[in-house]
Amino acid sequence: MSKKSAGGSVVPAASRAVRPQARTAAKRESILKAALSVFGTRGYNNAALAEIAAEAGMTHAGVLHHFGSKEGLLVAVLKYRDGEETSGVQAREQVEGPAFLEHMLDTVIENMSRPGVVQTYAVLSAESVTDDHPAQDYFRGRFAGLRRKIAGVIASMAHRDVDGEVQDAANAVIAVMDGLQVQWLLDPDAVDMPRTVAMILDELIDRLSTGQPAPSAVERAKAAEADVSA
Repeated sequence: MSKKSAGGSVVPAASRAVRPQARTAAKRESILKAALSVFGTRGYNNAALAEIAAEAGMTHAGVLHHFGSKEGLLVAVLKYRDGEETSGVQAREQVEGPAFLEHMLDTVIENMSRPGVVQTYAVLSAESVTDDHPAQDYFRGRFAGLRRKIAGVIASMAHRDVDGEVQDAANAVIAVMDGLQVQWLLDPDAVDMPRTVAMILDELIDRLSTGQPAPSAVERAKAAEADVSA
């Protein structure tokens, strides 16, 4: 069934149904952006929904109407940060296969232009290790999925199966990326995140591709110490 607009033109019923959904999604996205900022600045426990609501230009009740609770908002914020579909806000395109390695480096570069988002992730991921934190299951699942994805890509690039060494490499890549973010937030001029991540990826994939690990750093250190003592 169609209906005339205020200007006299006919508006299909389907279009009238879509517009409220689009407005709702836009409101939710504004809340998510505000929550990213506030959670990043104050951490989850110290952040107040009232402050998030004020930054989003709506009431405390309005935030609860869209997300149900502070815990629900937190999980939605984390999914939004990762580009997943959440609360009616559409997902961003996900990169699969070998192209994911370049995507990781592009993400590192992009993150340097949005320190607030990086800060939110660093604060909330650290807080999630505490007992009963509402984002703990999210981060546990996120790391498990990321390990599988990175391990699969590395195995493909190195032409080998996903074995223990490949899984160790995936864990190392995640650890480097997350650890660098904390260092960069504290001292941006001292940390070149893209260059460091690229170096780690190059070295790990070369090692796994050739099957020739570098000599033991511990043994090298012992040899150097012996030379000094001699």
